[in-house]
Amino acid sequence: MFEGLTEKLQKVLRRLDSRGTITEKDLDEALREVRLALLEADVHFRVVRQFIQRLRERALGAQVLQSLTPMQQVIDIVNQELVQILGGSQSQLQRAKESSTVVMLVGLKGSGKTTTAAKLALHLQRGGERSLLVAADPQRVAAAEQLEALGKQLNIPVYSEDGEARPLQICEHALKEARRLGITTVIVDTVGYLQMDKESLADVIELRRRLSPTEVLMVADAMTGQEAVRAAEEFHEALGLTGLILTKLDGDARGGAALSIRAVTGVPIKFVGVGEKADALEPFYPDRLASRILGMGDVLTLVERAKATVSEKEIEELGTRARRGAITLEDFLGQLQQVRKMGPLNQLVAMIPGLSGVAGRLEEVDESHFTHIEAIVYSMTPQERRYPDIIDASRRRRIARGSGTTPADVNRLLKQYREAKKIMQMVASGRGPRIAPGAPWPR
Repeated sequence: MFEGLTEKLQKVLRRLDSRGTITEKDLDEALREVRLALLEADVHFRVVRQFIQRLRERALGAQVLQSLTPMQQVIDIVNQELVQILGGSQSQLQRAKESSTVVMLVGLKGSGKTTTAAKLALHLQRGGERSLLVAADPQRVAAAEQLEALGKQLNIPVYSEDGEARPLQICEHALKEARRLGITTVIVDTVGYLQMDKESLADVIELRRRLSPTEVLMVADAMTGQEAVRAAEEFHEALGLTGLILTKLDGDARGGAALSIRAVTGVPIKFVGVGEKADALEPFYPDRLASRILGMGDVLTLVERAKATVSEKEIEELGTRARRGAITLEDFLGQLQQVRKMGPLNQLVAMIPGLSGVAGRLEEVDESHFTHIEAIVYSMTPQERRYPDIIDASRRRRIARGSGTTPADVNRLLKQYREAKKIMQMVASGRGPRIAPGAPWPR
């Protein structure tokens, strides 16, 4: 996510830091490089101009040049301005006061609107809400079938009618069904558009007027950059958007849409899609994304993902076994599987302060690496998984044949397991390495 921009910003800041004191000339040179980095990242030129102007004014106004810690102040100012561009604070989903909350999703064809509808429903369901998905796109072939398949997979009810029904009629009937089922949130998947002239948008404008939804959220593909920003402007002018959902943010190496769309449209980003899986939709936090752009990590999101994947009871039990030195290969495999559920490895590493540069190099670590580990462990007997020390040369050859790997692969896994076991035992007993408060993260 935004690898190129993060790398360039860090390079500029490191160069400033190496000079000790910062002159006005140094600051102007750095801001010129930041400006180019943002423009190359496809950030809207007006947003870039305002951002650079604000940075310069604040840096000079805060007397950064005379400060004893100029770099810390510069980083703090850049971080604060990024947060402001991204919206300032989290914008939560609005709720209807009496009847069901109605969320109307709009967007261009191919933006991922239908899958996002299902992801949003799952996110709300995990928060204790009951959602109803509504297939109100009779124009697209198999749109209702796609939504029904997603609903069945996630155990979320879907309301649809045959291809002759009008979107407004479908939505009116869906609302009656929602009242009958005691649904708290109705999510309407509307028609996707190729163009956005008033004639094309007439139906969805009328649907918005008659339906009076609590939220009108545009689903925008972050990877389309300024095209997403232009589409958001036009949808907002026609419909009065209340929020945005950026999809494919995990695949956006530039960041133009995310850094422009809020500032240009004035519409808050409410959710972001960070992967293809059904649970890869997260509430949007401007401060967290700003921190990640600067390579400072995102520990809060990492902790939230971990809590959603592993229960406190499981953590406590694992800690007890680790202190006794009783971690088995079954525990080792279980932990790897939990990590996989949290998301791609490069995403997780990028959330750890100081390790954003490492994340890009982990793209090569694909699913096959974890699949080989699983195959090796599953080729062992229950006794071998619990007592790996009994695995001799003949057992290694048998395990390798059964898993389609080599004895060297089995040896490598056993070494990784022993190293992980040692570290887990040290951490669980309080003897692990510590980072002093306030100490810088390694570069």
